[in-house]
Amino acid sequence: MNSTLVLAFALGVRHGTDPDHLTAIDGLCRLRPRATNGLLFAIGHGAVVTLLAAGIGHVIAGRLAFLGPWMLILIGGVNLWKVIRPSPPPTGSARPIVGQPFLLGMILAAGFETASQLSALILAGQTNPWLFGASFSGGMALVDGLDGYLAASTLNLAARGESNARAASRLLGILVVLFAFGLGGAELIGYEINQVALPLGLALFAIVISIRVWARSSRPDNALALRRVSP
Repeated sequence: MNSTLVLAFALGVRHGTDPDHLTAIDGLCRLRPRATNGLLFAIGHGAVVTLLAAGIGHVIAGRLAFLGPWMLILIGGVNLWKVIRPSPPPTGSARPIVGQPFLLGMILAAGFETASQLSALILAGQTNPWLFGASFSGGMALVDGLDGYLAASTLNLAARGESNARAASRLLGILVVLFAFGLGGAELIGYEINQVALPLGLALFAIVISIRVWARSSRPDNALALRRVSP
């Protein structure tokens, strides 16, 4: 059992690097830059996977599956507008449905059956499905939680006028738009991307993390700094 749970954790880490996770979490943070977005997304996603592993989640997954690609396309559309017409991140209490990380995590778990998720569900039959789901979710929360924290940090730095962060935010916004439309569109037309999901996800994860780390070494934009101190 212990070795199976360790493998479940490793599969969760692997699943957290899937391109749909990175795209959704970055897009969520652009709508509302909170450090907990990635963690909540992973918890919602893991909840559905755990229910599926236990054999009682198919009704929920079946009802939500069709929403997965459309939610990614919606995120892509919102972020495309923000790339074209940048604006400060919202700070009020309004929370559009696309900005709910827990719910979006559940929807994408139902709508995108990636190779790592299917492997986890097959392996779940070898041990307690609830413990298996918890281990899988823990690995996913580690990766997605870190990704969400860095995404929110980058956007908050950009809002304060940090030059590297502003450039990084715009570049990542373009990546979010491309991947959101590409992944959502591929799912809608039935194009299978599992064969490229692992290298694509790892490459995207490395690029995204590198850009966000670079953004944290930025300096204040001089023009914005002058505007802040001007009477």
